[in-house]
Amino acid sequence: MNIHSSPSAGSHGVPDRGLFSRTGQGGAHEGRIREGWIREWVDGWNTFWFTPTDPLPLALVRIAVGALLTWSSIVWLLDADAFFGDHAWLLASDAWRMNDQPWQWSGYFACSSGAAIRLVAIVTLIAAVLLTIGLATPLAAVVALMGFVSAANRAPLNVFGFDDVLGMLLIAVAVGPAGAVLSVDRLVFPRPPSALRSVRATLAIRLIQVHLCVIYFFSGCGKLLGASWWEGTALWGSIANSCYRTLDLTWLANHPFVVNALTLSTLLWEVSYPAVVWPRLTRRIVLGMAVAVHMGIGLTMGMMEFGLAMIVANMAFVPAETWRRLCRMPPP
Repeated sequence: MNIHSSPSAGSHGVPDRGLFSRTGQGGAHEGRIREGWIREWVDGWNTFWFTPTDPLPLALVRIAVGALLTWSSIVWLLDADAFFGDHAWLLASDAWRMNDQPWQWSGYFACSSGAAIRLVAIVTLIAAVLLTIGLATPLAAVVALMGFVSAANRAPLNVFGFDDVLGMLLIAVAVGPAGAVLSVDRLVFPRPPSALRSVRATLAIRLIQVHLCVIYFFSGCGKLLGASWWEGTALWGSIANSCYRTLDLTWLANHPFVVNALTLSTLLWEVSYPAVVWPRLTRRIVLGMAVAVHMGIGLTMGMMEFGLAMIVANMAFVPAETWRRLCRMPPP
């Protein structure tokens, strides 16, 4: 048989490699697609975390966090011995047993007198005030965080949602350039506007944002395990609880559909928060809901500190451009 007429030969008597060639090209094409997909994800990751941004949102968070820690420090100082002393509500030995981890240290564990205990609390208060006004901000942020952790580990029975959120915010403030704007540091050591944008500001804000998404999502998932949330009656349990009631809303008993709507909308908001807070189209609705929910908690259940801390954390999602328009500040 003529080799040129063979179906397995090429036009010059050489076996046709078209099939193998096309397969190789297809594999290479798939490899390029996969490589492009991976590069796109890596670029997106780097853009998300490491794009230099305006530190103004972080500075506003710093001011609010410093004020909240100042308030908390004053409360500790009102009866420092009861919080952290040798005869406190929770003894130091019991605090060690509750913490159950060697790295859960506290400066109060080293205090052997009431004067030393008050000194640690006063140092924390001073650091909180300096953080609020933005004086020696990097040092003040670290000292404030250490003082807060010392208090939380020495008196874990007094740690609630407010303290958890405050600690999360203090970490972000210590990581980022929180004193770059709206601070005494900026007045004493002025910097050109072009030098304000930084990667550390982005990291700090992203830490708050990601933490918030985790908090809301798992809080919502926990509520999904409760039958009262599925029934739409969970909020009524809070309204009817006289121990936490600061605003009487028991008249809502005559409007069960309102209670159902409030309960289910709160549940939907928490579970969907990580998905709908990022798009600009839905972000304003989500943040508006956050203010309504946490102000409602503060006004009706007496947890105003927790409500304010959560609202401050949600401030991290407000773009710097919006804050500059509201504050009538020129862009950096």
